[in-house]
Amino acid sequence: MANGISTDHPIPGLPFINDGRLPLDSPDAIERTGRNQGAGLWGRTDRTTGGGWVAFTTEPKNPSFAWAVYHHPPYGRTVLLIHDRYQGDLHHQWKYGRSGFLHRRGGYWWNGKRWHRPSQVSDTAFEGYDPRPVDNPTTITAAHLLDSAGSPENASIMKIASFTAQEPVTNWKDHLALWAELRAADPGRLPLDACIVDFHAPELEREALVDMAGLAKIAAIGVDDLPDPKYGRNSLPEPQLEAAGSMWWSVPVAQDWAENHLRDNGPEALLSATTVYDTVQPTGLVDDHNRLRGVFHEALTESRHSGGKKQPAFMKGDLAQSAADSLAWDAAASLMYGHDQGLIPHGPLRDVLVESIVGRLAEDVEQRVSEGKGVEDIMLSDMPTSAVKLLTWYIQRRPRETANLLGEVCLTARVRLGLQPAVVGGLFRRSFSLDSGLDGKTIDSLLDMALPPSARGYRKS
Repeated sequence: MANGISTDHPIPGLPFINDGRLPLDSPDAIERTGRNQGAGLWGRTDRTTGGGWVAFTTEPKNPSFAWAVYHHPPYGRTVLLIHDRYQGDLHHQWKYGRSGFLHRRGGYWWNGKRWHRPSQVSDTAFEGYDPRPVDNPTTITAAHLLDSAGSPENASIMKIASFTAQEPVTNWKDHLALWAELRAADPGRLPLDACIVDFHAPELEREALVDMAGLAKIAAIGVDDLPDPKYGRNSLPEPQLEAAGSMWWSVPVAQDWAENHLRDNGPEALLSATTVYDTVQPTGLVDDHNRLRGVFHEALTESRHSGGKKQPAFMKGDLAQSAADSLAWDAAASLMYGHDQGLIPHGPLRDVLVESIVGRLAEDVEQRVSEGKGVEDIMLSDMPTSAVKLLTWYIQRRPRETANLLGEVCLTARVRLGLQPAVVGGLFRRSFSLDSGLDGKTIDSLLDMALPPSARGYRKS
């Protein structure tokens, strides 16, 4: 909602507010400002890697708002006033998000070295998001902006006690000039050419942005299939521009969103087939249904023997087929859905499947290491045929879980065994090609969308 006057990296458009009461050199004191000071007040501080820290506190004089401070040696500090209800979200992002400490233009972030696109494409092998660097960014500092005229006499510093949510400041360069004038009295502060204000890149040119229709086109789905901004805004990428009720995104941001959308929804569409009822279902369910239709139809229509006498069939004709189809559907669905009413406990089966694959990888690693080879030099043996067939059986019936299952194997192999995800991804490609029974195009499409980004390095030639 506002920049603290002591910030080193002001956000464009936000007013500056007096943070003089805040003990900015003591994170513990910032925490104590709000923590246990009364109902509805909160504070928190944590150390970060590299000797920095983050600190938060509800503002006691105006508890609708909270202070957020990120101290980052050698890049100075960020001081923000935010809505109090967002303390937890920003704390998690700064502390655990691994997506830099400066965020601009709808989630683009800077880590002190370079700008990256918004964190959207999850990489389960590293329990985070795949960092995507921006092409040809230009960092804009306070010194750049103050090269042109700014009139500090036309600006003012706001006070916390009377602060309310406001529209962006129109004469923000005047406010920036006042901020620079006030900080000039402190020789220990970062120079203006080290104070990051904004950045620009070719992908952020106004004419290069896409709207909802463009986002849908990039994701290869209909506009009606996009989340409704009124109800599902959190499911859409944060826009780079928002005006007159419309949202606009850079093409790379839209592409990243489409990639993650495909990861979550693509396997289900790829591993699908049409039932006799003309509905689309997972291929495993359709295969089970078709097989059981024949089994039940035969049982219903064949002659029976009871007490040494031949008995007529239970049913004949269309009635027999209809009954067989219905019974087969109930049975096939019970095989597919591994809940309490299901015949197969899919959850435990999945856990055992993951552990069996990782166990085989561990045997490989142990054997190769005993031969004097380093983990980075290991050539993994093909997965057992039985494991590949069971894995294929599972994902054909639970296709939406494909990405999470493969990602969990890559993560566990990396953490437990030191195997790089790309090596494990290559093993999946090779083993699926040998024993899954799927055609090569389906295998490549499935693994391209479902493997973590870090596991796609070994591409089938």
